Amino acid sequence: MTAITSDIEKAAGVLRAGGLVALPTETVYGLGANAEDPAAVSRIFQVKGRPPSHPLIVHLAGAEHLDDWVQDVPHAARLLAEHFWPGPLTLVLRRGPRVPLEATGGLETVAVRVPDHSVALALLAAFGGGVTAPSANRFGSVSPTTAEHVRAELGEAVDFVLDGGPCQVGVESTIVDATGEIPSILRPGGVTREDLEAVLGHPLEVPTTSRVRVPGQYPSHYAPRARVVLVEPEKVVAEAELAQELGHQVGVFLPASFVGAPVKAHAVVAVPASMAAYARELYRFLRELDQQGCDLIIASLPAEEGLGLAIANRLRRAAGPRPTV
Repeated sequence: MTAITSDIEKAAGVLRAGGLVALPTETVYGLGANAEDPAAVSRIFQVKGRPPSHPLIVHLAGAEHLDDWVQDVPHAARLLAEHFWPGPLTLVLRRGPRVPLEATGGLETVAVRVPDHSVALALLAAFGGGVTAPSANRFGSVSPTTAEHVRAELGEAVDFVLDGGPCQVGVESTIVDATGEIPSILRPGGVTREDLEAVLGHPLEVPTTSRVRVPGQYPSHYAPRARVVLVEPEKVVAEAELAQELGHQVGVFLPASFVGAPVKAHAVVAVPASMAAYARELYRFLRELDQQGCDLIIASLPAEEGLGLAIANRLRRAAGPRPTV
């Protein structure tokens, strides 16, 4: 038996016993519990400091298990599951009887997905059930993309950390409201709007508010300790230098088109030109600027197309309800 196989078996045993397991996915590390155990699910909220009305995502081992957990699945939802699972897509559907209300924030809908990570899938298969798994961090803070991030933030509050290496997508899944015949995007994420539209054959709305509560909708979310201020790309250098002169310890997200330009700041992150690379490193960048003692981060929004839409969504939430400069 290999070390990772042994760890997967141990993690499955922890889940069966009502414990919490931090598990890797392609998006971020999740804080997992047996989805059918209300006490274990409730403990997730306690450890994270998460409001109990904020629903969780149930992770499944494969699309073939969808009807075990939900009901009244529209054709569009099945089409999306067929094309994007395993993958960073979450579907919101009507809750089946196996899903306790503790996992849905009291709603009659439930968010479900199949992660695209070999370790996560092996754990789900070994466990033999669904696993609720929000990001393995304190509520509202920067999501973890390595096992080390989880240990640093949650420590012994997690019964077992299953290390599957760095996450390869780096931002959370796209959440789609699939309760009706016309889906809509409730949270941009690792599957792009353009890819979804190509499969469905029609445009998708990205509403700013929704009747369905889902993860990541709070005005302040994915936030580092440092205050995040968003400015136009051409103003990043000037705003950072002004803030530094005013006594701030400034961290800068330097847009790719300005990489190499001299910047007077406490710390500078060169933003990758590739949106896939940017998404993969976004949360690491935010954590590193916190660790370097920055109290203010100056950043700009990427073009809101492809994965740029998800990155812009995360930066807006990290900035909180403050207006863009």
